[in-house]
Amino acid sequence: MLKLGVLVSGGGTNLQAILDAIDNGNITNAKVEVVISNNRGAYALERAKNHGVRGICISPKQYGSREEFHKALLSELQAAGVDLVVLAGYLVAIPSMIVEAYPNRIINIHPSLIPSFCGVGYYGLRVHEGVLGRGVKVTGATVHFVDAGTDTGPIILQKAVEVQQGDTPEILQKRVMEQAEWKILPRAIDLIANDKVTVTDGKVFVTE
Repeated sequence: MLKLGVLVSGGGTNLQAILDAIDNGNITNAKVEVVISNNRGAYALERAKNHGVRGICISPKQYGSREEFHKALLSELQAAGVDLVVLAGYLVAIPSMIVEAYPNRIINIHPSLIPSFCGVGYYGLRVHEGVLGRGVKVTGATVHFVDAGTDTGPIILQKAVEVQQGDTPEILQKRVMEQAEWKILPRAIDLIANDKVTVTDGKVFVTE
């Protein structure tokens, strides 16, 4: 049974998609062991509580230095026996000490088709603002492993979403979540939980 540690900063809609997928059998051989947020007021923590999952806040504001915060976060993940760290709308950079502790065991959902509209500065609505500002016709979402860079790790799954005339960043964000993020993040977790994902030479190979 793969133990998941889900890291969130806000409402936790991707967390809810994971919990629902476990409940309905779309994710097998995995359970959410702990939900961690850097934001004490994150509704994601309420979602965890409502689902009987332990939820805690570990915020940089609680510590004297960034390093102390990073150590506390890593210590909590390890104490919970987490096998896979899932970044589900987590707006804090993952430090090298955690990446090194979980090689190819941290995944992130990004609301664009990497390598477009990703990297430093592209998060949340900024991604969709960039998409609309460039006038592209197709966007989507990407699940990838986390490495030392920003959105540079091996890509696991992607799903395209059509950009429609009259879209605002908020409307597009909702469509990308509904049509892509909430589908491919649970799918990626299920594949990993059932040993169907391997990484060779920086590329992901999926066996069905």
